[in-house]
Amino acid sequence: MQRNLTPLNLPPVERIARRAFTALEHFLHIEAASGIMLLVAAVTALVWANSPLGESYHALWDAPVVFGLGEHAFRQPLHFWINDALMTVFFLVVGMEIRRELHEGSLSEIRQALLPLAAAIGGVAAPALFYCVVNRSSSMVAGWAVPTATDIAFAVGVLALLGRSIPGNVRIFLLTLAIVDDIIAVLIIAIFYSSGLDYVGFVIAAAGIVLILVMQRLGIGAAQPYVVPGAIIWFGFYVSGAHPTLAGVVLGLLTPVMPGRRRENALIELARAAGDVTSSDADPGSDLDRLARPMQKLRLAQRQLLAPVLRVQWALHPWVAYGIMPLFALANAGVTLGGIDLTHPEFLRVFAGVAVALVLGKPLGVVTVCWLLVKSGLCRLPTGVTWSGIALVALLAGVGFTMSIFISMLAFAEPGALGAAKLGVLTGSLVAGALGLGWGAVYARTLRRNAC
Repeated sequence: MQRNLTPLNLPPVERIARRAFTALEHFLHIEAASGIMLLVAAVTALVWANSPLGESYHALWDAPVVFGLGEHAFRQPLHFWINDALMTVFFLVVGMEIRRELHEGSLSEIRQALLPLAAAIGGVAAPALFYCVVNRSSSMVAGWAVPTATDIAFAVGVLALLGRSIPGNVRIFLLTLAIVDDIIAVLIIAIFYSSGLDYVGFVIAAAGIVLILVMQRLGIGAAQPYVVPGAIIWFGFYVSGAHPTLAGVVLGLLTPVMPGRRRENALIELARAAGDVTSSDADPGSDLDRLARPMQKLRLAQRQLLAPVLRVQWALHPWVAYGIMPLFALANAGVTLGGIDLTHPEFLRVFAGVAVALVLGKPLGVVTVCWLLVKSGLCRLPTGVTWSGIALVALLAGVGFTMSIFISMLAFAEPGALGAAKLGVLTGSLVAGALGLGWGAVYARTLRRNAC
């Protein structure tokens, strides 16, 4: 009897293609589901903060959490551990995404990456300009970077709601733009929102980096041993005055993008172990001890076959998407509406500047830059992407939830201004998402009608 083809005995090319498409599908599914969870967490935070139990909301995040041993204790509120510690893992995944894209993704070839890269720059410059125009005579100009970020989870989540009729290249364009946007946001945080730097901290961080490079040179492939130098880098950034979450980006960029040196041996071991597991002599119900060793070899071969950046990202991505980001939204989206005085001219300008910049500035910057580059002949639209698709990407780029709220907390110490900025982010992102969903529905219907 002919044995059915399984992923283990498919032809190599087909097996690789299937794995690539499965990974992309898995990634988009996680991002879409994460967008829904972010929305639920944000709504929960808003309702909780403005309910009769509102005091308990703020008391929870202000509750002190202490880590230490004996007299050496590190005491910070729960809010700090979420925003400055857990979000480091979020930035680690961002750093690894950037590393992969630079190595073999949409940012590895300049001609392919030029249009979304330029569009992302336009999508940062235009909203910053919008905000500065609205707040030109205000002391609140420090919030210029708040509306410059795109939330990849929310944007991809809205795109997923439009179904598979949206061309794949439109999705890739949006993902590339959002990743470049993340790079710019990280640079903005590092350059403009780190003050009073203590260079002793950078020496500590450099020691952590050197330790990582030495461990990589020694061939240490497991992820767990790198927690210690990662913590050293985080502490170094914390001491320096730079935002400690930037340690995650550094770790992500240091993660190797090539598998171990024993790739050929790993392929041989993988084939041999797979043969042992799928052998008809190995009955899973009665011969578990016999299967244990080949299963262990399969796991070891997978570690040697897959690049560390891929293994770690796949392992962390669900935790970040389903845990850390919703928790961040729950801890930071709870704006007490009664405490925001929009009759105060400066706070009103902060709110209007952020909301208008996300809804109008982002799309205008993306579309304008794309139009100029295409009309000048320097770039051309990707295959299957029309100007309607570019407009959809531009509208969804205005959904700037996670990173925008993160930057707002770095930009404003005054509670009234911070509340106005957060409300502007929530309002602008909601309007931009609704406009993108509406335009996308029309675009998808047009594509289906033309396909008939």
